[in-house]
Amino acid sequence: MDRIIRTITSDGSLMASAIDSTELVYTAQQLHGLSKTACAALGRLLTGASLMGAMLKKDNATLTLKVNGGGPLGTLAALSDSRGNVRGYVDNPQVELPIRQDGKIDVGGGVGHEGRLAVIRDLGEGDPYIGQTALVSGEIAEDITQYYAISEQVPTVCALGVLVDREKGGALLSGGLLIQVLPGAEEAAVKQLEANIAKLDSVTTMLAKGLSLEEMCQKALDGFAMEVLDEFQIHYVCNCSKERFAKGLLTLGPQEIRSLPLDNQGRVETVCQYCSRKYYFTKEELESLAEQAASSLKKEK
Repeated sequence: MDRIIRTITSDGSLMASAIDSTELVYTAQQLHGLSKTACAALGRLLTGASLMGAMLKKDNATLTLKVNGGGPLGTLAALSDSRGNVRGYVDNPQVELPIRQDGKIDVGGGVGHEGRLAVIRDLGEGDPYIGQTALVSGEIAEDITQYYAISEQVPTVCALGVLVDREKGGALLSGGLLIQVLPGAEEAAVKQLEANIAKLDSVTTMLAKGLSLEEMCQKALDGFAMEVLDEFQIHYVCNCSKERFAKGLLTLGPQEIRSLPLDNQGRVETVCQYCSRKYYFTKEELESLAEQAASSLKKEK
């Protein structure tokens, strides 16, 4: 079962979060029909969003990561709640790129390098906070690290990994680490962390070796006494519904609703970009929505 843990050193100088996102990335691949390249890219973004979302302090808060670097994958987005539950999409899920010379999936080539990473925090208390930074590499983890350094001035190390079967293309292992230097940390603590990071295995290597999330955090925080702050299970969760799509259709206006093309069964098909679930509206339902939209326009006048 996928989960996140959050830890802190006993002296309060460093915090480390670890996640096993294997099942939720596999779920995303099945829902969206992701290629190896798209799976590695969206899987990293989902994992990063889950880690960051779990740091939100309000129960109804959400965090969205959105990136478009000009690459063939197009826009990628991931939305997390404050418990780390996440959903996401990629514009072009079947794009496949050749394996790089070092044997790794070319996530940076798929995402591109010329765009921006947007981080949107909505605490449910008015306008959301939106931060943006230029992409470093399109590899996702480096871009999240850069975001924290520039937009929030928090020294951060982010490591994300998705292991995909080279032959069959299925997602095998996924996870991540997010380590931050907290205010008041002494220089010696920072140097110790840098030494630890330099000898740390990749996230997927640690997972493949059978390390627990606690052991992954302890390796990152080697030399420090560590305390677990909290932990919880995470899932790929979509909150779409026919009612939500109906509200979206109402924003089109009565004429636009009536002019929507029908399929051969006399319905309009809508598809959720986060989970690919389909909802259908009959001609009669569309007419009812058009009348509601017209009534709302009269009230506004």
